Amino acid sequence: MIKENTQIGQDCNIFQGAILGEIPQDLKFENEYSILTIGNNTTIREYVTINRGTKDRCETTIGNNILMMAYVHVGHDTKVDDNVIIANSVQIGGHVEINQNAIIGGSTPIHQFSKIGAFSIIGGGLRIVQDIPPYIIAAGEPLKFSGINSIGLRRNNFSAEDRKTIKHAYKYIYKSGLNRSEAIKKIEHSFSNKKLVQSIISFIKSSNRGIIS
Repeated sequence: MIKENTQIGQDCNIFQGAILGEIPQDLKFENEYSILTIGNNTTIREYVTINRGTKDRCETTIGNNILMMAYVHVGHDTKVDDNVIIANSVQIGGHVEINQNAIIGGSTPIHQFSKIGAFSIIGGGLRIVQDIPPYIIAAGEPLKFSGINSIGLRRNNFSAEDRKTIKHAYKYIYKSGLNRSEAIKKIEHSFSNKKLVQSIISFIKSSNRGIIS
């Protein structure tokens, strides 16, 4: 069922039982105008539910080339960038941001306002209550850093040098014994001309919920 105020791009596949653009599950919602936008070439499998936005962002945004498997729920004002894979029964709270090429394992609940970095991969059935930095594997209970997503990075044409740079940057954050501020200063000094490292630093500095340990 596709509700009004829903905009769907070209070449999308919408399967039986999906409900797209229903009003938010938010007690503060006052029937204000808001929309759900879905990009091109996106697949939404059986019984997925995606709520439109509230007055906070006025929009829930699903990007291009997304695979959203059965029974996923996407809360209001969430933003999902391009090329993301979300496995069965993932439950996404409101105001979540999922950056490009992230992969989220099945039956994972994601706390509202959480951010998931680009090219990260999260194991199935694991509760996300803090932000997941880009380019990493997140696993374990509680969820923690489990190395960089080497396979995913290779598949997306990151060079050996790029992967080495990312790995060294995360050593400062997670393996050096430095506190977070000290680690960032060390990275900024050591990799000042590396765009990939700057994206890691920017993500950490902009985190409101804090990153996983």
